[in-house]
Amino acid sequence: MELTRRDAVAALAAIGVTGGLALGADRLQQSSGDGTDGARPDDEQVRQRLVAVAATVYPSEVDGVAEFVEAFLDGRLDESAHADGIRETVATLDDLARSWHGHPLVELSVEERDQLLREVGADTADADPAGTTSERVRYYVVNELLLALYASPTGGKLVGIENPQGHAGGTESYTQGPR
Repeated sequence: MELTRRDAVAALAAIGVTGGLALGADRLQQSSGDGTDGARPDDEQVRQRLVAVAATVYPSEVDGVAEFVEAFLDGRLDESAHADGIRETVATLDDLARSWHGHPLVELSVEERDQLLREVGADTADADPAGTTSERVRYYVVNELLLALYASPTGGKLVGIENPQGHAGGTESYTQGPR
């Protein structure tokens, strides 16, 4: 299944994001650090790291992951506290990758990223934006990416949600079974 920028816009609309939908607008730069000196990564680096994690947590039959995740993040990486939580948690996860695996998150293989997420405990943690590292990784990284995927029309089809909230379909779509 091919994810598109249109899917990202639909996912943003489904979760109620109205600002920042101008895809292709200038991306905010939060710092000039490259994430190697303890500085928080800028938004482009956050995108790269989340694309890498998405390649790990998304089902293998999904294509177009990079474009989809980047478009979704155009509407999420704003000046909000939630966006700051994403940035800080991604920086923490990248620091752990460097410490535990000797490489930044984007340089790890899919298997190593999966192992890192399990070592952090993100696979079993409850999602809590103010919790432990594993709970924050679950909330700001894993759940954020899964929300994007399954709130989109294409991603929703993977789990049998033919008409996710916010996706037009009308009353006729509710009287028909899945295709």
